[in-house]
Amino acid sequence: MTAAESAPRTARVLTGYRPEDGFMAVQLDPPPAEYVWHDEHAEQQEQRYGPGVEYRQWLAVDVGSGAVWFGDLDWRPSHEDLGSQLPGLPRRALGDGAIPAPGVMVQLLGHLTHDEGRGCSWRFFTAEELHALALRILPAVQRVVDSIHRIGPEDELEWSAEAATAWDDIEEATTHTVDSSGELRWPRPRTTPTPAWRIEVGAFLAMNPDLCDPSWGLATDADLDAYADYRPESGYDGVPGRMCRAADRQIEDGFTFYGHRAALYAYRAQACGGRTPTDAGVWLETTEAGRGTWEAAKPLGATLADVPDCVLEALAEGFQSAAHEEGLVLMGLTAYLRRLRAEERSAVDQQLVREAEEVERHENMLKDFRAARNRTVTRILAWSDGRSDGEIARLASMPDAYVTSWRARLTDEPTTATPSS
Repeated sequence: MTAAESAPRTARVLTGYRPEDGFMAVQLDPPPAEYVWHDEHAEQQEQRYGPGVEYRQWLAVDVGSGAVWFGDLDWRPSHEDLGSQLPGLPRRALGDGAIPAPGVMVQLLGHLTHDEGRGCSWRFFTAEELHALALRILPAVQRVVDSIHRIGPEDELEWSAEAATAWDDIEEATTHTVDSSGELRWPRPRTTPTPAWRIEVGAFLAMNPDLCDPSWGLATDADLDAYADYRPESGYDGVPGRMCRAADRQIEDGFTFYGHRAALYAYRAQACGGRTPTDAGVWLETTEAGRGTWEAAKPLGATLADVPDCVLEALAEGFQSAAHEEGLVLMGLTAYLRRLRAEERSAVDQQLVREAEEVERHENMLKDFRAARNRTVTRILAWSDGRSDGEIARLASMPDAYVTSWRARLTDEPTTATPSS
């Protein structure tokens, strides 16, 4: 069992943020009133508000586990530094796709209210009020936790249509008002049905099976992630956008799609028929069964570089069958084998380059030695010391006829340079 699987997934307020804990983990430090208002009746905004308006209180939600806690920001630093004080990212900074680890999101609370009778007023909340608010949103937090997409063994998080709707309910529930008597009011918690314009990519695939790519069934995590990360300059992105672009189809405007990676992983899981998707390279290189299968399947008397496509496909079928016996399906197997073959062939290419360089080096050396030998033969012939052409030819490791022809040219043309052989 992984840590993600063993962690509780119940919406709850963390220990230390409850009255019975004495609020040990929270220290609220709101600014004095004079740091909020300069002059509430001034016409110019910079004259109305003081630096205290930068003070914000927040609720934090771990959407992976359901933990909720709260705190505040120091209003004294510059506004640009406030984000570094938050334990996570605001919802609007995340978009509708993946939720970065550790999966903590922040709901910033507003403090300014407008009322026709009372005008503008600022309201900061006590620890008790923040605790009560955290309790009010727990049902919506539980909906987020229960419906958020969890991908892979590490439970990577991705928005779902229902989770995004539940977070909208959290935002609604944390927008306060003040009644005519000055009493704090929170909206009644609501459970909003997922609107029709929010579409799960999994549902889109089910409605358009002809647009699905069968290769997803054996694709690696990286390939599926890259497919889901499609970002065109215009039109829909993600899986639906890429599917429709490939099929030259159009999607009606006005929809938002959720669960791109989750849908592709679910498609692959269904295609695997209950077997565990496993990276081909990892299985073949690191497991005993994979290494044994690889050794048994090595082409006799040849490297992978010498294997044609038909043999490569037969190897892939054999590896896949062996993996099936282990309850696995190998992802990216064909691409892995082609990459290995390409690497081996690239090594052969480099070998040829080195051999050609060595041949050229030796040929250049041979030219130099041949020229030196020719000069020496010419020198000896010029002596006319009575030795025969055969004797000189044996010394030079040349045919007798070469030396005879050479001597004839020297006799006819004394100034002729060296022979060409």
